[in-house]
Amino acid sequence: MVSSGVMSAAPYDRFADLLDTSADAPAATGFRCSSSAARRAPLTVTETIEEQVVKSRHRVRTYGEVFTPRHMVNRMLDLVREDLETGDFVDKTFLEPAAGHGNFLVAILRRKLHAIEKEYPPALWPQESLFAVASIYGIELLEDNHRDAKAIMLAEFLSFHQAHGIPCGPRTNLHQAAAFLIDANVVRGDTLTGLDWHGEEIQFSWWNRIPEAPGMAQREPFTFASLRHSTTDFAMNFAASDSYQACRIEKVHEQEKADD
Repeated sequence: MVSSGVMSAAPYDRFADLLDTSADAPAATGFRCSSSAARRAPLTVTETIEEQVVKSRHRVRTYGEVFTPRHMVNRMLDLVREDLETGDFVDKTFLEPAAGHGNFLVAILRRKLHAIEKEYPPALWPQESLFAVASIYGIELLEDNHRDAKAIMLAEFLSFHQAHGIPCGPRTNLHQAAAFLIDANVVRGDTLTGLDWHGEEIQFSWWNRIPEAPGMAQREPFTFASLRHSTTDFAMNFAASDSYQACRIEKVHEQEKADD
């Protein structure tokens, strides 16, 4: 994972030197290679990002930026497999405080989507997949990483639906709602200070289901600081936040404030 704050360069100098040649080398051609160097299927954009370990020596030194490779991400997520794939897994929330280019975020989403495919009838896949997106949060300091993290999450979401022939073009509610949720849940900021890149408090929202109205969601904003410092859910700061009208999850991008 990538540190979300600017860290002292000293601990990373030796590592940066060791990585200097590979980090400054041209990007990979996009093909996996076996020991015999035989070419296989091209990597997807998502896979290419997930396999990246460093971007440059400068970033290793300045930010301590070293990405967790995909195989390690999967091994770590195996430890919480039950939370990701069983019971009320769709609504189990996950926060990546140092999101990097989204390798953990997209892996969590991928597992939830695969579990939805197994546990729910096809008619509910669009709805449940949006609630799955709504359960995943991230904070990332660097602009390009933040952009990449959001992009690969949306790409993973759309790929799932395209593979099943579910309409998800740019003008569909499914596409727009997913993009909106990802943009709201994956923020650019510094976890250590609790501030976003504008210097304001980081804010998130819960996207709560309404039990008596399946498919309906209630947005409930809160500050990251109140989440970090609270000991119970009741200690979170909702008072200073906007309130929103309940709406269907696929219409969340059109959601209006309660006082509008």
